[in-house]
Amino acid sequence: MIGRLRGLLIQKQPPQLLIDVQGVAYEVEVPMTTIYRLPELNEELTLYTHLVVRDDAHLLFGFAEEQERLLFRTLIKVNGVGAKMALAILSGMEADEFAQCVRDGDAERLTRLPGVGKKTAECLIIEMRDRLKDWQNSASSVVTAGESASIVVSDPADEAVSALIGLGYKPQEASKFVLAVAKAEMSSEDIIREALKSAGKQ
Repeated sequence: MIGRLRGLLIQKQPPQLLIDVQGVAYEVEVPMTTIYRLPELNEELTLYTHLVVRDDAHLLFGFAEEQERLLFRTLIKVNGVGAKMALAILSGMEADEFAQCVRDGDAERLTRLPGVGKKTAECLIIEMRDRLKDWQNSASSVVTAGESASIVVSDPADEAVSALIGLGYKPQEASKFVLAVAKAEMSSEDIIREALKSAGKQ
């Protein structure tokens, strides 16, 4: 099991990163909450990781905080929630916010996340309530502090659409949310952040 990675951030294309660890480049999928905290390209970062082994692939997921990884591991134990949906949930809201939704039984807020219907939201609340009973506020991030790195792409809006699709939104939904918030001076990360906020209000 790969539990933690420390290396250079050499590529970023949400929700995937490429991290060079002493000459070996690892592809890591991360939630948007981690993307927002990344250092500049070619700077060092540390991520807590979780390895998912499938018949057709080995997938590595990374998190800025140990609490986020703990929540991810708890989510994938819920019936009907896979790694991709867990990643989308963590991208749509902070771990502490999700814990609060579960405590409050706020199924309506959870259904605004991609791929989470009413049944899944109710299931999440029922199965996660006891597991999150002693949830503590997240610890400090282990990602190196610094300005978010710009993604080298021709069009930040296109990159934002791709990222939302990668998180589980349908192409038409992703385009609609991005077009509603995108402005010329915004980076792809800013567009993604605003698009996710917009999606959460629908």
